[in-house]
Amino acid sequence: MNMSESAAVDLTHAISSRVKTEREARNWSLSELAERSGVSKAMISKIERGEASPTATVLGRLSGAFGLTLSTLLALAEQTGERLARRSSQAIWQDPETGYIRRRISPPTGGVLELLEIELPVGVRVPYPSDAFVFQHQQIWVTHGVLNFREGRQEYRLETGDCLQLGAPVECEFFNAGAEVCRYVIGLVRR
Repeated sequence: MNMSESAAVDLTHAISSRVKTEREARNWSLSELAERSGVSKAMISKIERGEASPTATVLGRLSGAFGLTLSTLLALAEQTGERLARRSSQAIWQDPETGYIRRRISPPTGGVLELLEIELPVGVRVPYPSDAFVFQHQQIWVTHGVLNFREGRQEYRLETGDCLQLGAPVECEFFNAGAEVCRYVIGLVRR
């Protein structure tokens, strides 16, 4: 079953609200967040008003500016306190630019362990700054297809069944150079 076909929680409003909450909690103006993140003031304003759905790259930059991982920022937006996460109600976010789909498998309780399922379309490349990985231990387990993963200068070709534990936080890039959708599970443990 394609993740985009299942019933999904609409995260656009929750994400826009969380970005605004994080910015205001730090007493930052839109200009200050723009300077710290490298995301334009206009784009941040559109995101906060719910007029634009941010790309994975933009969310990575914003979360890094806040000193949070992308996963933590999205988890904060998704939190409900539930301990059971049925597939039909798991939160899904889709990058409007690339079609990248992120499903939060774990219950949205804010626990120490978080599991995410990613669907990366053919030809899609998603870079993240090192700031996006600072606060967690992370493993990537490919469940379908092939994932080319760059961690700093080190490159890995991960095939179905392969699992990689990430090292020290560095700039990373996920790339699907294969002929079919790549699906992988990310396991995160907060440091």
